Amino acid sequence: MDILVFLLIGAIAGWLAGKIMTGGGFGLVGNIVIGIIGAVVGGFVFGLVGISSGGFIGSIITSTVGAVLLLYIVKIVKKV
Repeated sequence: MDILVFLLIGAIAGWLAGKIMTGGGFGLVGNIVIGIIGAVVGGFVFGLVGISSGGFIGSIITSTVGAVLLLYIVKIVKKV
């Protein structure tokens, strides 16, 4: 059951990040991958800043912030 929640959070976070950064999603699998990588990035950044989030909504916020940062970095790298 935990893996389903993990995938759901990844899908929601990836979709939200896609809407924020490009105005669209990346498909189900793309959203999940971006959301999961975003969770790692967001957890790292929140840890550096000293912010702690818990629960389902906190996980979505952390993952979304990380996914937005990930997409922003990818956009910068693609320009170079």
